[in-house]
Amino acid sequence: MKKTDLDRFDGRLKNASEAKQNKLERFKAAAVDPERLAKNAQRDEAAAARKSARQAKATKLLQEKEARERQQAEIAKREEEQAEVHEAALKTELSETVEQALAQPETREAERKAERDRRYAARRNRKR
Repeated sequence: MKKTDLDRFDGRLKNASEAKQNKLERFKAAAVDPERLAKNAQRDEAAAARKSARQAKATKLLQEKEARERQQAEIAKREEEQAEVHEAALKTELSETVEQALAQPETREAERKAERDRRYAARRNRKR
């Protein structure tokens, strides 16, 4: 068999060098290829659109969160005001109830005395 140029070391070295050179030339040619440039531009535009959509969504979510927090603060403020009004009403009602409770034993005592006096008077009237 005849030995080819590829069988020798310097032939293999030369072949590898040529392959590397061809690969480099294809890479450089691909860098200026209009189709590839257009594809890269489309990819970049899509990435920019996704980024702007994410930013818009994040802004919208932030605004919604702030609106919810404002609403919750308003609700809490209203509830606090209602609680204060309710507490004031309870204090008023309680003070009236306490006054009634304090006056009630006196009233009951007066009623009992009046009933006892009536019975005594009825008994005296029967004896006469």
